[in-house]
Amino acid sequence: MAEQNDLTEKNATKPSKFRISPLNFATAAFFILAGYIFIYGAKITGSPYEHWSGTIGLIFILFGIVVSLLDIIFRNFFAETKKLWIVELSFITLVLIIFFMVK
Repeated sequence: MAEQNDLTEKNATKPSKFRISPLNFATAAFFILAGYIFIYGAKITGSPYEHWSGTIGLIFILFGIVVSLLDIIFRNFFAETKKLWIVELSFITLVLIIFFMVK
């Protein structure tokens, strides 16, 4: 029992390091894209969407929040960074495959 308490105290004082993962990059990309759309507006083939730019920006912010929450969920399930990268890259690949199949 004393050994277990010593281990928990040792782990509690150990600072946790920030781990970079693929979903961190995706979250950052969604937030940057949302900021770009809020500043410059949404344009497809040169013609601006005058009334939809704010809505499209909010959709990208929502995507960023959802991807951030997914990253937190995956971090709780996979403690090792290598496994986390494999799982998150597989998830991104699966989402892209489904996206292109639906498109």
